[in-house]
Amino acid sequence: MASKHVVLSGCSGGGKSTLLEELSHRGFPTVDEPGRRIVDEEQRGDGAALPWVDLAKFAERALRLAAEDRERMSGETRWVFFDRGLVDAAVALAFAGGDDVADRLAPFDPYHRLVFMTPPWPEIYQTDDARQHDLGEAVAEYDRLITAYAALGYETVVLPKIGVEERADFLLAALR
Repeated sequence: MASKHVVLSGCSGGGKSTLLEELSHRGFPTVDEPGRRIVDEEQRGDGAALPWVDLAKFAERALRLAAEDRERMSGETRWVFFDRGLVDAAVALAFAGGDDVADRLAPFDPYHRLVFMTPPWPEIYQTDDARQHDLGEAVAEYDRLITAYAALGYETVVLPKIGVEERADFLLAALR
C-alpha cells in the first residue's frame, strides 16, 4: 500500500509552514519541520547544533527527529503532511560532507511518491531568528532538494505561487 505520509519540501521561506497550518485547519494530521524545532531548542541551550554553527550536527539531529516523527505517525490512516522530513535532513547532511543520501535513507520506508515543493518566492521570503540564510542560499538548497528527490524516484510537484487556500486545494486535488 502506498504511503499516506506526504512531504512538503522546497525553498525556505516559500510558504510550507503556512500551507501546513491550512491543512491542519482542514483536519489533517501535520508534523512541523524538524529543523525549526531543533533551532528553537538550540537557541534556548548552548547552540552547538544550529545549522549556521555546525550543519552536520544539525542535520544528524534533524534526521533522528524526522525518523521519530515517521514512527509516531505510523498508525495514522489519513493523509499526514510533513513540513520537510528524512530526505531534506539527509540532503543537508550530504551537503555538510556526510553520507550519501540514498545510503542514509535505506533503512526507512519512502514517503508518498508525490512530493510538493514550494518554489523560491522572493516576494514573501524573510529571514528571522531561525532562518538566517539569504535567498541565494535558500535557492541553492531548493536545487539540491529537487535533484535529490528526483534521484530517489519521487515525483516532485511544484506548488503554484497562489493564496494558501488555493494551494491547499491544488495539493489535495493532486493526491486524488
